[in-house]
Amino acid sequence: MTPLKCIAVDDEPLALGLVCAFIEQTPFLELIGRYTSAVEALRSLHEHPDVELLFLDIQMPELTGMELARVLDRGQPGTGPRIIFTTAFNQYALEGYRVDALDYLVKPFSYEEFLRAATKARGYAELSQTAPTAPPAPAAGAPGMEEEHLFLKVEYELVRVALDDILYVEGLKDYVKVHLRSAPRPLLSLMSLKAMEEKLPARRFLRIHRSFIVALDKIEAIRRNTVQIGSASIAVSDQYKEPFAQFLSRWS
Repeated sequence: MTPLKCIAVDDEPLALGLVCAFIEQTPFLELIGRYTSAVEALRSLHEHPDVELLFLDIQMPELTGMELARVLDRGQPGTGPRIIFTTAFNQYALEGYRVDALDYLVKPFSYEEFLRAATKARGYAELSQTAPTAPPAPAAGAPGMEEEHLFLKVEYELVRVALDDILYVEGLKDYVKVHLRSAPRPLLSLMSLKAMEEKLPARRFLRIHRSFIVALDKIEAIRRNTVQIGSASIAVSDQYKEPFAQFLSRWS
């Protein structure tokens, strides 16, 4: 794999110099620009669309790092550089997660911490190269065309999840909890339940409640208006009774 093209942005010269030194001593990174202003960085990104990774401070004059991240986040998904925040303030961690940052380094950080974040970026790039890109939708009922996994953003990592491992998905405002057969604790991902529903094949998953999607082959029992999956008893709400009744006609 060729080195990841990087730029570093920080209005503090010493902090910028340290990040650049870390980049230059990391074999799989290539430093192609260093800037003391997010405005300069934005201009550079327009001129160099091949930049893959951005080490970005948050507290800067004119345009903050978080504002720059939001600008980049409005573009076509998957086309902009990934971001690793480098900041002295830890209160922006959740906001960094919302703009899909890869990692969040709190100053002062060591080269070991930097390398861990950079390695995550390399892993993400490798995963993105091997992950399938939006194939044309197959005809209804076409065999052998369905993906067997999906990718979820969990904290600051892209996690591959096998569809067969999913028991059910629970919606919590801006988040979903994905309950798995292989793990005692669910995965928490920043996305809406509707967005998750669009990722899951309708042949295998069904939304039965405004807050729940269930894996149809994991249903162990049906009692009145509830389904049983492991120790979880999940209600079928009135809004979803008709599609659930259609499933029942095939299941019974």
